[in-house]
Amino acid sequence: MKLKVCGMKYSENITAIASMQPDYLGFIFYEKSPRNFEGEIPSIPKSIKKTGVFVDASIDFIIEKIKLYDFKAIQLHGKETPDYCLKLKSRIAPIDTTNQIELWKVFSIKDTFDFSILKSYEGIVDCFLFDTKGKEKGGNGYTFDWNILKKYPSTTPFILSGGIGLEETEAVLDFLKSPESKYIHAIDVNSKFENIPGEKKIEDLKKFKKIISC
Repeated sequence: MKLKVCGMKYSENITAIASMQPDYLGFIFYEKSPRNFEGEIPSIPKSIKKTGVFVDASIDFIIEKIKLYDFKAIQLHGKETPDYCLKLKSRIAPIDTTNQIELWKVFSIKDTFDFSILKSYEGIVDCFLFDTKGKEKGGNGYTFDWNILKKYPSTTPFILSGGIGLEETEAVLDFLKSPESKYIHAIDVNSKFENIPGEKKIEDLKKFKKIISC
């Protein structure tokens, strides 16, 4: 199972987390977030896909960050429309000569979710990411009811996110054995593995990665 560690912020911590070889490292570009990233990303293994996380950003801003940081995945965490996603893909294409950059669209879930919303994004984005609906754009620290995903109608891969920590390990393993996990692409973790916003606990993450990789 692929693992994404999101909300990276501090250089030494980025290097330490990269040493455990997660599949994705996420960097948030949203000024209202306590994990908003600025500065340089230290050298990390090329096998780790650097992921830029954006909230209703301009396409020019995203393209600028792709060129600057060599992102291999773009996560859209706002109210981006299918038309916006198409325009972004057309702008990415000339700089993505090896067709490696993944495009993800986030949808936040609380008690219910209207899966018909996904239909207009089909064939445009590479993955959906399901997060917990809360007052913040991610990093709220609690899970939504994963049973809602029993009604998932799509074959587009999805990423499970929202309040996942070591305490949720058993629940994650149970979910991975369930029929609704058929199209899961990765597990996304953030605030439950932090000392402070943006600084991750490497030993806890090592434990979690080992368990979900078995």
